[in-house]
Amino acid sequence: MNFKYTVCFIKKENEILMLNREKAPIMGMWNGVGGKIEHDESPEQAALREIWEETGIHLDHFTAQGVITWETKEGEVDGLHVFLGEVEKNFTYPTPKKTREGILDWKEINWILHSENLGIPVKVPHYLPVLLNQKGKHLFTFSDGNMRHELREECRK
Repeated sequence: MNFKYTVCFIKKENEILMLNREKAPIMGMWNGVGGKIEHDESPEQAALREIWEETGIHLDHFTAQGVITWETKEGEVDGLHVFLGEVEKNFTYPTPKKTREGILDWKEINWILHSENLGIPVKVPHYLPVLLNQKGKHLFTFSDGNMRHELREECRK
């Protein structure tokens, strides 16, 4: 499954670097960094490039990744590639930081996943805990407000 977009979360201890977006989609919400996959890129290459372009942070690899799918109002399947990367606890990245995309800031995981937090995209609290707790590759299917999760076969070996 290849979709056009990536979203990437960078974890440092109990915080994640989040972006409050100035542009649609999800304008005004806190989400990971990411963007469109170019025609000659894999989802992983695009995610690493987007992290670099939006934050200036260079990551070598991801600790967890997945694909999230959902059905559109038109009945078509849409989705995106999601990634979790980690930096060392002594990694320094001062925030808040204004960028062309919005405002970057470290947010505590408990704040991101709090049930009363209305500033996070609706799907994030469904898949982010899995990425944080289960390394590997995942498939998430969002339907009727519920998320179904599967660990991809190649990761079970």
